[in-house]
Amino acid sequence: MILPIVAYGSPILRKISAAIDPDYPELEKLITDMWETLYNSNGVGLAAPQVNAEIRLFIVDSEQIFLNQEEDEKGEFPDEPGFKGVFINARILELGGEEWAYNEGCLSIPKIREDVYRSEEVTLQYVDEHFQPHTKTFIGITARVILHEYDHIEGKLFIDYLKPLKRKLMKGKLEDISRGKVKVDYRMVFPK
Repeated sequence: MILPIVAYGSPILRKISAAIDPDYPELEKLITDMWETLYNSNGVGLAAPQVNAEIRLFIVDSEQIFLNQEEDEKGEFPDEPGFKGVFINARILELGGEEWAYNEGCLSIPKIREDVYRSEEVTLQYVDEHFQPHTKTFIGITARVILHEYDHIEGKLFIDYLKPLKRKLMKGKLEDISRGKVKVDYRMVFPK
């Protein structure tokens, strides 16, 4: 089932999400619905708070980025062909490499894209959908998508990385999004 994406301004996007255990109700269905929602909205990552679940869960499919690359973009990122997976109760162990800029967007903040600096590498400890533990280092565009989604479970948004003047200039657009004055081709739910 395709779930509505929670829009900017909703309080859940600013809360630190709770860890879960394997008994979390209907977890398998939630993950299946999140994948369907992600692909319906042409995203590459989605965190549970974005579908109104205040839990430490996010999904990433950076393979989509590589599949949809233009010929002249090939070889630009070191993590080709990307990674697809489920991250539950993730915790960052280490950030590494240089910080680099990339033009990011967010399904909860449609029509706004800005350059954000993030580390080239992230080492995470997490469990997958079967609650199998992993400690893994991700690089390149996959690391960026993971860091973006990880921020969601920590109550952070990509716009928090922008300089105050830049944020001030987009205030009107952000207010329009929170009021539902934005057209997107996926379902959204707006703050009351």
